[in-house]
This record gives sequence, C-alpha cells and structure tokens, in this order.
Amino acid sequence: MKRSVHIIIACATLVAFTWGCDGSTLGSSKSATETRGAALQQTTADEKTEAEAHNHDFEHIDYSEVPDKKADPDLKLTEEQWKERLSDEEYEILRESGTEPAFTGELLKIKKQGVYVCGGCGEPLFSSETKFKSGTGWPSFYDAVEDGTVGLAKDNKYGMQRVEVYCTNCGGHLGHVFNDGPAPTGLRYCINSAALEFVEGDVEEGQSGEAATDE
Repeated sequence: MKRSVHIIIACATLVAFTWGCDGSTLGSSKSATETRGAALQQTTADEKTEAEAHNHDFEHIDYSEVPDKKADPDLKLTEEQWKERLSDEEYEILRESGTEPAFTGELLKIKKQGVYVCGGCGEPLFSSETKFKSGTGWPSFYDAVEDGTVGLAKDNKYGMQRVEVYCTNCGGHLGHVFNDGPAPTGLRYCINSAALEFVEGDVEEGQSGEAATDE
C-alpha cells in the first residue's frame, strides 16, 4: 500500500512539473521573446524614420534637373595649351574626366587652414572650413566657396547616373557630388586631389577649425 502511495505521489509531482515547464516556463519565455522582437522592430522602425527625417532636412540634388552638359567656360585654351600647362595626371583628370586611385591624393592629408583652388586655372573652389572626413579616400567638402564657382552636369558613363562637378571658369573636371554629406547641406563633393591646389591662409571670420582628413 505504501508503495502504491509513493507511486501516485511521484506521478502527480511529474505531471505538475511537466505542466509548469510547458505552460508557465515556456509561456513566459515565449512572451519575453515576442517582447524583445517587438522592441527590436520598433527600434528599427524608429531609426528608419529618423534617417528619412534627416534626409528631408536637405535640398538634395535632383538628377532630372541637372544640366545635360557643362556650360561654356570663361577660360578657353586649346588642348595643346592645356597639355603644356598641366602635368600628365592633371590633364587626365581635369581634361579627360579621369579619377585618381582612392587614398593616393596629397591633398587628402592636408590639415591646415586655407583655400582649395582649381588646378587648371587657380579659381577658388573649396575651403578648409567645409572639408570633412568622408572615409572615401578623396578630399570631400559639403559646400563650395561661392555659388557658381562649380557647375554640375549629368554623367552617364559606365552605366551609372552620377552628377559631375566641374570648374565653371575653365571647365575642368573635378569629381562628383552625392546626396550623402553632412549638415548643413547634406552634400558630399567628392573631388580629385590632383584637380586642386591648396593655398594656405587664414579662413574668413566665422570659419573655424583644422581641416578634417581621411588620413
């Protein structure tokens, strides 16, 4: 009789334990997992909304509104004159729309204050004030020194739709501009180092800081 009672008690204990694991314990784990999943989804949604709101803060370049070709430059030289005036690398980039290898340009490492001028004609184009570290391997700026100093044109080469940046004074190719830059413009002017020359000097009042580099 005692043996039967012990068996009954053992069975009842096993049933209770099994119910607890399947019902209470697993049910709680499932609830916690669902809660974590919902929280993760909400966080992802919040980050996406924040990113979209950030993008809407800027007047991004609309490719459809970019001119199909460059405007006529003020400075006009023959190709032979350009070849005499520029080094082989400068000519390839400025006159033939070439691109230097990433992280090779000398101006990428410049930390001093000053102005970046066109390597073809000396026109002031960018300031150390607007230079920032993009991590791309090319000097990057979020704005030009003045409106109209650089022009934009569609670039459909290599099966891509890009926006070319060029010097309006001489028509020299500088690089491209993208809609992934920092405030206050949201733009990233990705410029070939060999297309520019750096002129050291004090920046204007209101401009600040040591230029960022990708070094």
